[in-house]
Amino acid sequence: MSYKPPYEINTSILNKVAAIMKMIGKFSSMNNLSSQPLLRRKNQIKSIHSSLAIENNQLSESQVKDLINGKLVIGPQKDILEVQNAINVYEHLQEINPYAQKDLLKYHKILMTSLVSDAGSYRKGQVGVFDDEKAIFMAPPADGVPALMNNLYDYLNHYDENILIKSCVFHYEFEFIHPFSDGNGRMGRLFQTCLLANEEELFYYLPVESIIKQKQQAYYDAISKSNQEGASTVFIEFMLDAIIETMNDTLKQSNIETGSLSIQAKKLLTVLEEGIPYTTIELMDRVGIKSRASFKKNYLDPLLQSGMIEMTLPETPNSRNQRYIKK
Repeated sequence: MSYKPPYEINTSILNKVAAIMKMIGKFSSMNNLSSQPLLRRKNQIKSIHSSLAIENNQLSESQVKDLINGKLVIGPQKDILEVQNAINVYEHLQEINPYAQKDLLKYHKILMTSLVSDAGSYRKGQVGVFDDEKAIFMAPPADGVPALMNNLYDYLNHYDENILIKSCVFHYEFEFIHPFSDGNGRMGRLFQTCLLANEEELFYYLPVESIIKQKQQAYYDAISKSNQEGASTVFIEFMLDAIIETMNDTLKQSNIETGSLSIQAKKLLTVLEEGIPYTTIELMDRVGIKSRASFKKNYLDPLLQSGMIEMTLPETPNSRNQRYIKK
């Protein structure tokens, strides 16, 4: 009988799985993301930037884009190397076999080359997570890592479970084992993506890491609570929610590429930077329009209705302090 890590499948998990399956059907009924290269490219940049930003990499999304495009970037050498290594991995994403430990070691070596001395090998020492000098989490002893990873891959390869749930369990158990001296977070997120994409190509193009970055504390809290409870149930629920949110965001983005927005709305969207609040006057200046009524009707309202931008003060839409943010 194959190994099964501790977790429970509750009604909430089943509902989230059903919601994801329904959304996969929506993607299937529209133009496949593989036929939308600009969106795929943007999402790859977001995936690389977000996964590394979670690990305190200081490069911006635009700097990651420049590195992908072969441009010179000024920044901490370690941060630049982390991004360059990640680009090398993501360029071969569809070649990774997430069910093989040898691929786990192979791509850890690529990801961590020149960053750690033991890239591509399981750790030989004790590791943990610390807040100043206080240990928040201590990983299992190093001499137990090979056996724990063998058990995890036994579950991955032989236990009959829905891949949405199984990939979340793998992600959590991987972070609990912490098999490498460094790079565990980015490898866990990478291999969950690969497990999902192995079943459904769509997941190659979904930047789930960007939602995790936005909800970084909740991500750590879900890991911590699962550690305390001795089961990954809470983490499974968190990750399924992150997948649902990513799919919703990507559907909105995909609708733009497939022409559901007007030329004016697309123009406004292209001049906005994510996360920066803009006044109406600032937005009008950016697209070069003087009529507030025309701007609202043809530019602003379509984006608000599509969910691509949001108000900072949604309960008082006419407030003079109102700002608009690209989601």
